[in-house]
Amino acid sequence: MNTPHPYYEILIAAARKVGPVKVAVAHACDRHALEAALDAASMGLILPILVGPQARIRQAADEAKLDISALPLVDTEHSHASAFRAVELIREGQAAVLMKGSLHTDELMSAVVAGDTGLRTGRRLSHCFVMDVPGRSEPLIITDAAVNINPTLDDKADIIQNAIDLAHVLKFDPVKVAILAAVETVSAKMPSTIDAAALCKMADRGQITGGILDGPLAMDNAIDPEAAEIKHLVSPVAGRANILVAPDLEAGNMLAKSLTFMAGAAAAGIVLGARVPIILTSRADSVAARLASCAVAVLVAHNKLAGNRILGG
Repeated sequence: MNTPHPYYEILIAAARKVGPVKVAVAHACDRHALEAALDAASMGLILPILVGPQARIRQAADEAKLDISALPLVDTEHSHASAFRAVELIREGQAAVLMKGSLHTDELMSAVVAGDTGLRTGRRLSHCFVMDVPGRSEPLIITDAAVNINPTLDDKADIIQNAIDLAHVLKFDPVKVAILAAVETVSAKMPSTIDAAALCKMADRGQITGGILDGPLAMDNAIDPEAAEIKHLVSPVAGRANILVAPDLEAGNMLAKSLTFMAGAAAAGIVLGARVPIILTSRADSVAARLASCAVAVLVAHNKLAGNRILGG
């Protein structure tokens, strides 16, 4: 694969080494969803199960000249039924990963969080971007940019724990978490700085484990050692963070998309905190990002199957 994102090549190679897992693709009814599934299958990453109205799936495949003859199809009436049937396949043990097809994220997630029929655990669901940023020697996790709009302090604790657990699956060593704000000092006028300080104390008390936390930190002194030095920040995280925790979804989304569209980064997205990893693909994703998203999900799924620490479990 010819890609300017070398870390993704490492991710994909690691996922291919552990072997493919079955993936329920919810409402695979357009070219983008089918291409994402077929590309990942051809790389030996996943074994897709296409869930949705069979006639629409076949029509989309025919129009895009894609061969889906080798893939199992699970027929449903509409997108709502596709979401719930894909979740049901997970609960029945027929798949180990859930993947978004051509339906709205809200519709898929409503099936995931549904009472007795969903995939919830005791952990808050959250989204992580695993970003390969040109010029950086290591990948960067940004959270949460897609699920939690205005997270509470307790939500942020789960968001951070999900990201830390993912970082361990991806072999980050050490895991360095920067809790972002506009400034690096605590101010009563900026609630995000108070949350950051509280989260660091929660880590001190063992309520968040597995990583080194610092915050509040502004973006510059979270990732740039010189900026941290200028501000006289003495910390193993400041200037060296590999997880960035945004104060809210809007900030996280703008940060991730700025890196993608202005700095040439690629963003592999995954939702954690459910019984299984959830791949949220986008039509704007590059092939490399889609494959890397599948690779991350495969590594997380194998981590669960191996009986290691379960993300969100």
